[in-house]
Amino acid sequence: MARLSKDIDSAFHGVGTKGGLEIWCIENCQPVPIPKPSFGKFYSGNAYIVLNTVLPKTGPPQHDIHYWLGNAANEVDSLSASDKALELDAALGCCTVQYREVQGQETEKFLSYFKPCIIPVEGKYSSEPVLADQTYQISLLMCKGDHAIRVKEVNFCRSSLNHDDVFILDTASKIFLFAGCNSSTQERAKALEVVEYIKDSKHEGRCHVATIEDGKFVGDSDVGEFWSFFGGYAPIPRESSSASQEQFDTTQAKMFWIDTQGKLHPTGSCSLNKEMLEKNKCYMLDCGGEVFIWMGRNTTITERKTSISASEDFLRREGRSFDVHLTFLTEGLENAKFRSFFDSWPQTVESTLYTEGREKVAAIFKQQGYDVKELPDEEDEVEPYMNCQGTLKVWRRDGDELSLLPIPDQTKFFSGDCYIVQYTYPFSGRDEHLFYVWIGCESMQQDRVDAISHLSAVVASTKGEPVMAQIYQGNEPPRFFPMFQSLVVFKGGMSKRYMMFLEEKENKDELSTENKASLFRVQGTSPKNMQAIQVDSASTSLNSSYCYILTNGASIFTWIGSLSSASDHDLLDRMLYFIDPSWQPISVREGSEPDTFWDLLGGKAEYPKEKETRRQVEEPHLFTCSCSSDDIKVKEIYNFVQDDLTTEDVLLLDCQSEVYVWIGLNSKVNSKQQALTLGLKFLEMDILEEGLSKDTPICVVTEGHEPPFFTRFFEWDSTKANMHGNSFERKLASLKGKKTSTETSGGSHWRSYSRENTSNGSRSRSVPSTGVSPGANQNLSSLRSADDQSASSQPPIARKLSLGAYPMDAIEEPSPDVETSKENLLAEVDAGLDSLTYSYQRLRVDSQEPVTGIDVARREAYLSKEEFEERFKMTKAEFYTLPKWKQNKLKMSLHLF
Repeated sequence: MARLSKDIDSAFHGVGTKGGLEIWCIENCQPVPIPKPSFGKFYSGNAYIVLNTVLPKTGPPQHDIHYWLGNAANEVDSLSASDKALELDAALGCCTVQYREVQGQETEKFLSYFKPCIIPVEGKYSSEPVLADQTYQISLLMCKGDHAIRVKEVNFCRSSLNHDDVFILDTASKIFLFAGCNSSTQERAKALEVVEYIKDSKHEGRCHVATIEDGKFVGDSDVGEFWSFFGGYAPIPRESSSASQEQFDTTQAKMFWIDTQGKLHPTGSCSLNKEMLEKNKCYMLDCGGEVFIWMGRNTTITERKTSISASEDFLRREGRSFDVHLTFLTEGLENAKFRSFFDSWPQTVESTLYTEGREKVAAIFKQQGYDVKELPDEEDEVEPYMNCQGTLKVWRRDGDELSLLPIPDQTKFFSGDCYIVQYTYPFSGRDEHLFYVWIGCESMQQDRVDAISHLSAVVASTKGEPVMAQIYQGNEPPRFFPMFQSLVVFKGGMSKRYMMFLEEKENKDELSTENKASLFRVQGTSPKNMQAIQVDSASTSLNSSYCYILTNGASIFTWIGSLSSASDHDLLDRMLYFIDPSWQPISVREGSEPDTFWDLLGGKAEYPKEKETRRQVEEPHLFTCSCSSDDIKVKEIYNFVQDDLTTEDVLLLDCQSEVYVWIGLNSKVNSKQQALTLGLKFLEMDILEEGLSKDTPICVVTEGHEPPFFTRFFEWDSTKANMHGNSFERKLASLKGKKTSTETSGGSHWRSYSRENTSNGSRSRSVPSTGVSPGANQNLSSLRSADDQSASSQPPIARKLSLGAYPMDAIEEPSPDVETSKENLLAEVDAGLDSLTYSYQRLRVDSQEPVTGIDVARREAYLSKEEFEERFKMTKAEFYTLPKWKQNKLKMSLHLF
């Protein structure tokens, strides 16, 4: 499609040159850039365009365009957002994938851009400054999801609550988290992230947090206070009020082609194949819950706009307009979900479109001082991300026996055998263990089964939580070979089963006349990482990218490929010396081989002479995994971070060349063998349609013992990896750990506290630690967090005031001794109030001249004695003996809460 500047809005010139997000709001049918501090704040009365750019280590930039439609957005803005998204695609060389996002039905990919969530705001966005409303509006939010969380404001009433979801009640001075009894631990933990986000963004970190568990009403003051906002406690109906999403039948996809007039024509075929898609047409693939618009490479912007409008009209007529995800794909950028509906689709996506798009956007990148062509064609192999000075042990599996190899034999493998490798290295102050089962390409099936089974037994009996990996010859991960530094892999085998196999073939005369010559391909990256792999002694085994060693005992040749490098030649010399220092080879270069050389290989034949290039490495993909009976279900986590590794889950990290199975300590997977089986099933599923082989390496990693070659895919914080408890308890502990506790002169901590039952049935106050409090063992407990400001930065009287008020809140039926203590504290506080009192009008939450630097949860304490009694009709001492929920009810009536 021709890229015409007149078809593209000037707001999109030069975009997409840097990684990350760019956002525009549609105002008067024009895209207006949104400043970065406002990212994630979407108004329900507007339509937005969101561009996400990823700059991979190899290959061209990758772009995703989302246009978001608010529930109250008008039709004109919605249509403009759709059209402008296509113009943005054209500006980026027509190399983007586009998505329609409807408020409340956003894709998880879209939600993943905004951590921890987006909370749509009522009204419309304005690029002009707007005077903020000083009155704090109480809101009730419903949270759904365990990784990508959807947050929706619901009516502030008891009927909005249900047992299946997690709710957040946001008030002026406290945030409550209410967890439905049927909600999962992961959902509760994720909702705590939303609580923390609200606390920091809307309260500047200065408010209290309480967690309420559904169905537990034991006189806790936070529970009473929570229900007081709803007019008192009442049971929630057992019927779920959470609307379940309509399930669509996706077994039969229907495809239509769309003409230039916007009319849909069924293709009339039940079987779909790639050849049906023509470059000069647009198509709609209706899969039920998701609809794809496929746009041929030769279609124009006008034709694409027509096809999108026609598809939206079709869904509107069927009453499915807002319940269906719309995805727009340009030819060559088809995703795995789309390709899965076709009977015959090449495993490898065409690279020509990437090349064309790269050329189209090159000029834009050069304007920004960045040249696409400067990107490397291949990813430099990284070092193995571990200490290569560890200790090595190697066993060979032979029938029912496991033989430990002597050190000289540890660097000699046979392709007909299976080996178990243990590598021990120091890391983080302790010894870590890696266990591999290496499966030779010619090994017997029963030897493979026995080796894997024996590996699982060895790992289970090893102290700690070692990493376990299954690898096949020819698919070794980069970190495997450096453990040996130098390794030679011979053809043939030493195991009993392999020898019996050879004997059977010999008896049946199935053994061909063996060429007595041996041919070794030399490979590697450095003298500490080099291998000689024996290949078939035939000319077809040669490759111009490598160097080889050819010997028949009497003669020794080294063959240097025309595309090999100087470092390859150095490795060739070193490997010769490693195999046999006495060898004196005849060195030949490609193209000048003597006849004797070809005779040893059985004659000259064609072989690969092009530069061997590696497959373009895509970004890794993280999946959650749930299993039932023999089936597993996986769901991708987009833009994943370390916090997505939740301890209750088993997750799969697909790196294409290798798959990691991560086991959470609180997951239902009880053994590494079980995790390995999940990895094998994942390879069979090939979710991303990337042609995963069953020989792809699988590495099993346990939470808390993640090796560096796994953590390199995350921005890793080792302190998070060493926490205890379930995911909710960890988030709770993390939230508490961020708060600064302060001490009075007597050493008591009052700014935050937790409560537990004592032997006499009363409640005691304890200093919260950075770990999980006793109350958190029940998953949900009351959490009273202190202000982020340390008490040392407050005036002395403010410290005394805030510290003195807390104990009295926890006492509902005070004993005489406690009452005396309260009176002493009040007297201590009142002594300084003459110098720290404010008028009622300035202390109100809706005040036009609000007081700063006070404890906003204790506004009433700053009233003078006379004004307090005038407003509350009681003394302060009488007020503080009331239950907490009753105190707050009185303060709300006076706009002090």
